[in-house]
Amino acid sequence: MMDMAISDKDFKALVDCHPRAMMLATQEPRILYVNRAFQAVTGYEASAVVGEKPSVLSSGYHGRDFYKGMWKRLSSENRWEGLVWNQRSNGEIYPQWLTIYGVEVRQAQCYVGTFMDVGDLAAMDEQLASLAYYDVLTRLPNRHLFQAFLESRTGHQDHSPAHFSVLYLDLDFFKEVNDLHGHAQGDELLVRVAQRLQSVLRKGDVLARLSGDEFAAIIEVDSVAGTEAFCDRILNAFKESFVVNDQPHYVSLSIGASLFPFHADEDRSLLEKADQAMYSAKRSGRFRYQIFDPEINRKLLYQESIGQYLSQSIIESHDEFSVVYQPHYMLDSGEVTGLEALVRWHHPLLGLVPPSDFIPIAEKRGWITVLTTIILKVIQNDLAKNTVKLPMGIRLAINVSARHMLDDDFVSQMTRMRRHTDQLNWELELEVTETSLVHFNDQLSSKLTVLQEQGIRIAIDDFGTGYSSLAYLQSLPVNVLKIDRSFVARLNEQSADSTLIRAIIAMAHALSLEVVAEGVESEAQRLILCQLACKHGQGFLFAKPQRWSAQLFRSLDMDQ
Repeated sequence: MMDMAISDKDFKALVDCHPRAMMLATQEPRILYVNRAFQAVTGYEASAVVGEKPSVLSSGYHGRDFYKGMWKRLSSENRWEGLVWNQRSNGEIYPQWLTIYGVEVRQAQCYVGTFMDVGDLAAMDEQLASLAYYDVLTRLPNRHLFQAFLESRTGHQDHSPAHFSVLYLDLDFFKEVNDLHGHAQGDELLVRVAQRLQSVLRKGDVLARLSGDEFAAIIEVDSVAGTEAFCDRILNAFKESFVVNDQPHYVSLSIGASLFPFHADEDRSLLEKADQAMYSAKRSGRFRYQIFDPEINRKLLYQESIGQYLSQSIIESHDEFSVVYQPHYMLDSGEVTGLEALVRWHHPLLGLVPPSDFIPIAEKRGWITVLTTIILKVIQNDLAKNTVKLPMGIRLAINVSARHMLDDDFVSQMTRMRRHTDQLNWELELEVTETSLVHFNDQLSSKLTVLQEQGIRIAIDDFGTGYSSLAYLQSLPVNVLKIDRSFVARLNEQSADSTLIRAIIAMAHALSLEVVAEGVESEAQRLILCQLACKHGQGFLFAKPQRWSAQLFRSLDMDQ
């Protein structure tokens, strides 16, 4: 072993004044020398560690594979850098960012280790190191350092504490603060947010600013219940306003959480799942938390894939969309009175995607108007086919979105469609879901009035699932109420739904409105509806939605 004495005073002075902790060790390895910063960070006096193995500092968090990888990198590249959990002289575990590189001392191979306590920014006075690992604005660990923290916790699960949670925190509507009050005030608000989050976290927890208004944390909990309780503490802390330049700001945030090792045992996956849970919290209304749920995540991924493929199909592949038609019948005679046009989307990879899955996404992404235009072209092509002998006086019902109705071109588009049905002596009927009437306003009412004056009928679809208010029935130009299938499905002579349907029919007749029952699937339902004076219906009892053909117009024999 080399002589432990270092006599070069200039070298000692240089090393002792270095702001980072430094340690010189032999290849064996044994500690040769430590500087003053080393003593300040670790709590060990030089006399206690010189001549000892560097493992005297070990926390026990890292296993044999970790150190084998370290020495392999040193052998091949003469340098290793990363985050290590070590132990101070008082037994406290702390994170240090350690850099090791090989040097030659007195013709012998040695290693220099320099490190800093990345858990204690206040103790650092090296600005360049701060910029590398910390966010300049909030003085929190940045994304790079946070990922190193997380990797060190997940990569050696046999030695590190068994359970912890990762939180992904994102402020709600922070962009509005910047837009209304400027980036300087927004930056100051972020500083206050960071301070409040730190006040909730405990010693040993890690908080970082990832970017913009996104934060992440590693919290020391051992159960889902503990994680939920901690998230509640954070949300409660954000119920109080933040005062910036004497101006109060009420800022909420959405939180996603994943637990190690239950949801993932790898750092990137753990953070991604916390991010996905946060996104779910935002979709559920914001200012709430969501623990990662594989089923929720599956739905989110499915919806995201639908959104991506739908956008591409609407732009490039109109032939993937088709229309099927479901006839309406007179419940007593089986005579066909109308058709409802229903869109279908068959994607080459996803297969047949249910309308309930892709229509809401088309609305949210602003594609519903373009999609409706595609559907109208398909319908017009069907109507123009000479292979089907068409009866007179049929009603053609088309579903329209309230969002689409607010479009500037909506009235002219429906007027053009009416010209096609007029040529067949058919009536055009527009179906609007009752729940979409949350968008009801004077502009919508005036547009529907214009269309009704042109002879276009207006139907309220899924009636009974929304507001069921006489106020909008009297205000809107409505011709038809379609009773939602959920009421018809539960229909029997003793059910409360019979009373409810009777009331709807009575109300509709008082307002001179036609009633259509949706989802008629049994003969018993048909008979009860007839007894309740409901004249029109559609459902699988009569016919399923089908492609354009002469079969659509075949009347049924109700006496069989």
